[in-house]
Amino acid sequence: MDMTKRYRLFRRGGLYYSHDAQTGKQASLRTADKGAAQRLLNAKNESSQNPHLNLALGRVYLAAHDPKLVTRTWSEVMAELSSHGREPTQARYQRAFKSKAFDRLRCKPLAETTSSDFLAVIKAGRPSTNHYLRRLHNLALGLGWLAWPILAPEVWPEASWKEKRGITLEEHQRIVAKEANLERKQYYQLLWEIGASQTDAATLTAEQVDWSTRTLSYLRHKTGELATIQIGERLEQILRQLPSHGPLFPKVSSMKENHRASEFYRRCKILGIRAVSLHSYRYAWAERAKECGYPERWAQAALGHNSRAIHQAYAQKAKVVCPPLEQYEKSLAKSKVSPPRPDPNQINGAPTPERSAEALESSEQIQAPIPSA
Repeated sequence: MDMTKRYRLFRRGGLYYSHDAQTGKQASLRTADKGAAQRLLNAKNESSQNPHLNLALGRVYLAAHDPKLVTRTWSEVMAELSSHGREPTQARYQRAFKSKAFDRLRCKPLAETTSSDFLAVIKAGRPSTNHYLRRLHNLALGLGWLAWPILAPEVWPEASWKEKRGITLEEHQRIVAKEANLERKQYYQLLWEIGASQTDAATLTAEQVDWSTRTLSYLRHKTGELATIQIGERLEQILRQLPSHGPLFPKVSSMKENHRASEFYRRCKILGIRAVSLHSYRYAWAERAKECGYPERWAQAALGHNSRAIHQAYAQKAKVVCPPLEQYEKSLAKSKVSPPRPDPNQINGAPTPERSAEALESSEQIQAPIPSA
């Protein structure tokens, strides 16, 4: 078959269409101009005859729009994404892009990247690789560095994350009981009471405790959100044992994040406690708040979550047992206004002469029906 004649032109309903002689498929060229339709048809025939020529022509057109569009590599996108967010977020991006899975993509030009390249990176990496590759892809699209999506959202592989759960009270008590270091023990106890992230809790200072209002406030390192929680009896007992000036945990705050995590992991391993980390205290706080009926908006503010969806993800494993409806019906019946009791200063409903006008006015105000909201 003559490849130059693979596509032919025909008109239907005022628009021009192309007919594929190989597959029999017909596609609209979305134009009523015969000259424009003929140029589109010629381009389709040329691309089918010489795909390499078509790619070269595409590069010429892209270079005319943006000279760097043809030569820009994914390492530049990684550098751009690593500059976004606050310092902890930037460090997290930098660690993620050091993964060997991204070596397949690091020096590859964006214009030459195919879906097979993305699938190979996802297969070679971990679930987090899938997550960060999505962020790279979306950033490149948003900046206009990609002319079209490499993987459509509906065909992007799902990431299979490890199960995350909150630490239980029994596990927490065992860890605290076996921890010989007093400062770390108090650190774990504080995490249980306020549900802060490990870095936020470790860097707390005595100046963030306001005893006049009995509140503990701090800005989250990750998002900059303000978290404020009222100091209860258990939290007060912990805070009273900590320094009254400067860092609450001097040694713990000087440790790196991964060192604190490793120390906690070793303690859990000795005790046979699995699938928990310091971040599990945050999940546990959210789950406990949901189970006891703590208002969601307060729990979200206490944990410093800037998204309701994120907070609900933390509390999704909470076991909530709903009380019977009759309990609420009985409470509603008891809360209704009862009929006024007989006044000893009245005879057959009329006030006695001894009763003053002021007392009568006061009685009428008390017995007046409560207006509905």
